[in-house]
Amino acid sequence: MTTASLTATSSPRSPLPRRLAVTVSFLLAIAGSAVGVGAFGGQQISEAAGGLLAADATHLAPAGPAFSLWTVIYLGLGAYTLWQWWDRDDERRLAALAIASMLLNAAWILSIQAGAVWLSVPVIAVLLAVLATLFRRLTAIAPRSLVERLAVDGPFGLYLGWVSVATCANIAAALKGAGFTGFGVPALLAVVVLAAVVVVGVGLTLYGRAPVAAPLAMIWGLAWIAVGRATDAPDSSTVAIAATVAAVLIAASAVIQLVRRRSSGSAR
Repeated sequence: MTTASLTATSSPRSPLPRRLAVTVSFLLAIAGSAVGVGAFGGQQISEAAGGLLAADATHLAPAGPAFSLWTVIYLGLGAYTLWQWWDRDDERRLAALAIASMLLNAAWILSIQAGAVWLSVPVIAVLLAVLATLFRRLTAIAPRSLVERLAVDGPFGLYLGWVSVATCANIAAALKGAGFTGFGVPALLAVVVLAAVVVVGVGLTLYGRAPVAAPLAMIWGLAWIAVGRATDAPDSSTVAIAATVAAVLIAASAVIQLVRRRSSGSAR
């Protein structure tokens, strides 16, 4: 029998190891989340690392309720974990990235709990890159069903949108920990960062296959930054207004894109 015939008759690789790896990664992410909220006797994220990630630590820190979005994200990741056990083909293109994202999230929590805020910056940067790659991979193909939209596009869209905002807050926290004072104009620098967030958010609405979840998470984060700067230290009406405008611009872009897609679909 020739090598070619052996290859042709060989059975496809079993998906079981990959599916188990996704499941274990999800469980580790949940365990990391429990550590992050102090379930095992440790400090909450907002209290760890000298409070550098507290709601009143920097101009880009969202108010406390913003972090409730993690509950929705984890529920979505759980839905994805279940979905990939039944999906026959599509989970293969996402599994490695999904695994990496969940493990990196756990690693980020552990780095903060260890007080290593500067270590958390490259971790969250890599996490953002992984999620952006996953988002781009999803964008290249059309979803096959509503279930796939809910179990894949939804969770990872929210995940990407939130991490996009959280990365800015994380870097601001690390800079504060290093003694950086924003050249004496921290509010102005925060506005510049928020302008960059708008560019990212609009880009996600224009080029994502489902322009809802990622922008929605960004709007959520920006809204709570606005609330934080309007009601808590460091108070800054400039940053509060800028964050509000940023959220409105991203929301407007998402609505316009949805209307365009609906119009395009109905015209076919």
